[in-house]
Amino acid sequence: MSDAQPTHVPDPLDDADFHRTLIDNIADGVYFVDPARRIKYWNHGAERLTGYAAGDVVGHRCFDNILDHVDTTGRQLCHTACPLAATIADGESRETTIWLRHADGFRKPVRVRTSQVRDAEGRVIGGVESFSDGSAAMQALDDANHARHEALTDELTGLPNRRMFDVALTGRLESLARYGWQFGLLVVDVDCFKEVNDEHGHAFGDAMLRGVSATLAGTVRTGDVVARWGGDEFAVIVESPDEAGLAEMAERLRALAESSETRWGNVVAGVRISVGGALARAADTPETLFARADAALYAAKHAGRNRIELAGQPAGPAMAADPGD
Repeated sequence: MSDAQPTHVPDPLDDADFHRTLIDNIADGVYFVDPARRIKYWNHGAERLTGYAAGDVVGHRCFDNILDHVDTTGRQLCHTACPLAATIADGESRETTIWLRHADGFRKPVRVRTSQVRDAEGRVIGGVESFSDGSAAMQALDDANHARHEALTDELTGLPNRRMFDVALTGRLESLARYGWQFGLLVVDVDCFKEVNDEHGHAFGDAMLRGVSATLAGTVRTGDVVARWGGDEFAVIVESPDEAGLAEMAERLRALAESSETRWGNVVAGVRISVGGALARAADTPETLFARADAALYAAKHAGRNRIELAGQPAGPAMAADPGD
């Protein structure tokens, strides 16, 4: 046997250069100052947003007015109301919009966030400020993206909503008809959800829906789509070449949901779901495909719940039945 010792592989998370590379490759500007507010680090994002290279600012104090921060009234902040200086002093994080002076001379609004930095012994060793473009154009883009996200996302679970799912399903059907890219649809219903709401209240019911959504989202694969269809019902697009693959995913969802539970306050309850599915056909519309999957779900409910059924297949063995809808 060889007496050679195993080769030690360094952990990149212990490497300061690795951390520096991570920070240098984020879009926001980031800089660190010591307690005297001398700039010790200036990332690539800060260079891009300000026009100043690291060599122009590192070693200088932030109140040397290189950036000459001002507020909306034009009041200079560096000597009187610097948010980073205040954070270093009291440890309170801050977030505000200020105007820096770009290297080209113009004023640029930035959204700044400040945090105190301490060493392993808890001593204050400085502060860090991150900042992002706060121009109206950037804000409008952020607002548009936020509005688009809200329009297509279920507020309770964070999953795609029915509107977004309809778009995805239509696209998959078009790809099936044009390229033969096979997929299936699963419709998932939480068993006895009405009884859960009646017994434990809507807050607990909401917690259960969030838990089920997290289980489903964590189980599907890249390329699959899971959405909240409405109420206690979810829909899943599964990239599957055949019914066996679709059945395997349906059973995986059911089994993982069954092994989970909902905890809210002092109340703990098990989770059960029923799943109906159908393999898509080239001639399907969203309505016909969903109707077949929904009919399979109804069959699963009727046969005892906590089970899966696929359209066109004989009923499988029933799992532990639950009372209620």
